[in-house]
Amino acid sequence: MRSFSLTARLTLLFAVCAASVLLGLGWVVARAVDHHFLEMDRHEIEGKLALVRNLLVKADTPQALAVLPRQLNESLVGHPGLMVSVQTADGAIRFATGGGDVPAILENDARLARGRLVSWEEGQRWLRGLRASATIGLRPTPPDTVTIAMDISHHRHFMDAFRRTLGIAMALAALVAAALGWAATRAGLRPLRRLIGLVVSLDANRLGTRLSEKRVPTEIETLVVAFNAMLARLEDSFQRLSQFSSDLAHELRTPVSNLMLQTQVALSGTRDIEHYREALYSNLEEYERMAQMIGDMLFLAQADNGLLKPSSTAVDLTAEIRALFDYFDAWSEERGVTLVLDGAAAVPGDRLMLRRALSNLLSNAIRHTPAGQRVQVQLRADAESVRIHIDNPGVQIPSERLPRLFDRFYRVDSVRSRQDEGAGLGLAIVKSIVTAHGGTVGVTSSALGTRFSIILPRVDEHGGGVDRGGALIGPEGRHYQQDRRQIGRSGQSQARTPTTNRTSLVDSP
Repeated sequence: MRSFSLTARLTLLFAVCAASVLLGLGWVVARAVDHHFLEMDRHEIEGKLALVRNLLVKADTPQALAVLPRQLNESLVGHPGLMVSVQTADGAIRFATGGGDVPAILENDARLARGRLVSWEEGQRWLRGLRASATIGLRPTPPDTVTIAMDISHHRHFMDAFRRTLGIAMALAALVAAALGWAATRAGLRPLRRLIGLVVSLDANRLGTRLSEKRVPTEIETLVVAFNAMLARLEDSFQRLSQFSSDLAHELRTPVSNLMLQTQVALSGTRDIEHYREALYSNLEEYERMAQMIGDMLFLAQADNGLLKPSSTAVDLTAEIRALFDYFDAWSEERGVTLVLDGAAAVPGDRLMLRRALSNLLSNAIRHTPAGQRVQVQLRADAESVRIHIDNPGVQIPSERLPRLFDRFYRVDSVRSRQDEGAGLGLAIVKSIVTAHGGTVGVTSSALGTRFSIILPRVDEHGGGVDRGGALIGPEGRHYQQDRRQIGRSGQSQARTPTTNRTSLVDSP
């Protein structure tokens, strides 16, 4: 079942509210008019009662009492709908208007109460009247009973017609209010319809479109701002995805082209065994590069989908960084770069993943440090977190490019040799690893050099942490044995020459 539109709902609600207000107003007006007629009748009846009482008081002699009916008739001339009866204490009729049947109606109607105005229906007529005592001037005559009633049928007919007219007027007013409400709702929802039209027309080629935030109603201003912000994020993500697809295709095309070229050269003529061996070794290097790129992409895909679940052991960052210094010793010496460590710290986390992140940052720093300069690593720890700063001198990175350094396949200098720069995934992997550990990574650059900073919490998501001695503390306060395995000069990880096997620790920067 299709639901009503927002315009229809608001119009219906507006019509119901308007009808309710009109009904209430009509009820008040009808009650006011009815009350007005009641007060008019009360005023007239009480006035006639005062007149009758005045005449009765003046009848202080038998002669005056005899002419009393004539005086009452003369006083009540011009009031055809008025009925008056005066009864003595013993029930005899002293005076009556309107004929012999009227006094009987007034006399026998039990709804008439002394001193209180009442209304009732008699046949086809509506009557309103009261009954009261009146003193006779002739003493010691007991008080008479005066009954006065009015025919108010013309009031009832007027009120019935008035209510019908008022009902029709209220119905028409409700319809007009509904129409005006529909028009007002349509006009008020025009910005929302523009927003809907923009959403309907959006595609990959129109992500740069924005909804104007000028003269927008306050109620949907937040929605418009949020929608424009969403479009900006979508446009940025789409551009990044497009650039990523292009970079990925370009990165894969290079090794594939090299493999095809080398294979075509090898097959172009008869070669000796050594030539084929060299061709296979050359192809193997390209295969290794492609395999590492694919592995890095799978690693980042796991991180994007929340599948990167680091273990929680006490990681001695000091020992890990010194081990990496040993690993990069030959390469840094070849480039004339000195490695310096300042401070000590330990954190809970996955030792291999953290080593991978640190090795990526160290290799990146060594690569961009001029000969004769040094790369400095600082470890600073407080009660809640550990800060790792990796500083290296070199060319300043433009500030507008700093936020994109951790994007995949992004290079600050696109004209540099791809062989030297790699695939551009190393810093993206660093960010994924640090984020998986609940930390943050950032970069600053100035004329003095570039600093990469990592902030890692000293307490993991399960409540465990690392004490001052570097031991892992579980959420229940128990101490666990620290994993102190590291890469040293005599370790198995240095079985191959660092300059030819750096890819075992370092991702494509």
